[in-house]
Amino acid sequence: MPPSVEEFSRTARAWLEANAEYRTGGNEEKEMVWGEGDFSVSVFHSLSFADEQALLNKAKAWTQAKAEHGYHAITQPVEYGGLGLTREHSRAFAKLESLFVTPTGHETHSVTVGLIAPTINVFGTQQQKDDFIGRFLATKELACQLFSEPGAGSDLASLACRADRDGDEWVLNGQKVWSSGAQFSEWGELIARSDVDVVKHKGMTAFIIPMNLPGIEIRPIKQMSGGSSFNEVFFNDVRIPDSMRLGPVGEGWKVALTTLGFERDHSGDGGGGGSRVGGSWRQILATARAMGVTSDPIIRQELAKAYSHFRIEGFVNRRASDLRRAGAPAGPEGSLGKLMWTEGMTYISDVISKILGATLIADSGEWGTFAWGEHVLGAPGYRIAGGSDETQRNIIGERVLGLPGEPRVDKDSAWKDTRR
Repeated sequence: MPPSVEEFSRTARAWLEANAEYRTGGNEEKEMVWGEGDFSVSVFHSLSFADEQALLNKAKAWTQAKAEHGYHAITQPVEYGGLGLTREHSRAFAKLESLFVTPTGHETHSVTVGLIAPTINVFGTQQQKDDFIGRFLATKELACQLFSEPGAGSDLASLACRADRDGDEWVLNGQKVWSSGAQFSEWGELIARSDVDVVKHKGMTAFIIPMNLPGIEIRPIKQMSGGSSFNEVFFNDVRIPDSMRLGPVGEGWKVALTTLGFERDHSGDGGGGGSRVGGSWRQILATARAMGVTSDPIIRQELAKAYSHFRIEGFVNRRASDLRRAGAPAGPEGSLGKLMWTEGMTYISDVISKILGATLIADSGEWGTFAWGEHVLGAPGYRIAGGSDETQRNIIGERVLGLPGEPRVDKDSAWKDTRR
């Protein structure tokens, strides 16, 4: 008999109290105390390799500590280290966890747990599920996406990285780009061109590959925000066994769409409560209070609009998450949530610029002010990452509203005959 949500919450709170500190010393206190602890609102990390590795290690250690009791994967099956409980149990734990000081998140951690593990659950063989899902959910090893290329970003189906069959092996040649966390990952989910004689969407195959194979070279890319989370990855006659193939030959597009559907579900990024990539409602409100502008009627209106956006975004993402956990395939809800998320980050940049004024670009040393510059520099990147805003609108227009499809002159042409 599974525990009730109330019983589960009591046990979970006791574990959290034994393993972490409350955010502000008060059991139910949710408001941020200005000047206390770390203040991070960055969208992309601006850290040295060693510092980013240390941050990632802390996130992994916390997940692995939770994994000892199944708190890392509450709704997942017991055979993969989870508890097999309901979404209500998962939400209860997330609400409790938000009251405690926990390690800063990292994209590679999120990709491993939230994108690649569930994709393997959909397309993997039983052996692949047994080998990877439990390991990835507990972050014992990490995985990155190997999707985009210099000539195939939003039009991912134009990718040119080759996977040529050689008996029971595949030989990989080509280049990937914008691969977040590749330098920290033991594994990668690769989408490659396996057939040039069919239309571009039909000639791709997916693989799950070790990142330390001979012939793989990883080159970090310096970002304008200061860090080097992104990478170029080169493949030069890299050989992998067919057992590393993820899904049927030629079905790589379906695998990619499934992963991208999970990527566009931001239900784990916070709905205005605790930690959130790019800043939370708590941080915006605390900054406004510290700057003494909450009595300004224009600022108050901006804050109300920001709060409303956070709440609506949270509801949309919760719906997408509920559908995913119920076993439904990734749908257009993820695109809507992704659009709302990027629009929300853009709006945060606008609001925080009005709140801080010149303090945003002048490093006065004051806690929680100049740090917002990392958000402003990083937010535009997510209008492209995970599928551009324009691509998301096309998905919603075509799949939800039933509008005519975007004209595609190469739709019926073999990949080898398309312009690149």
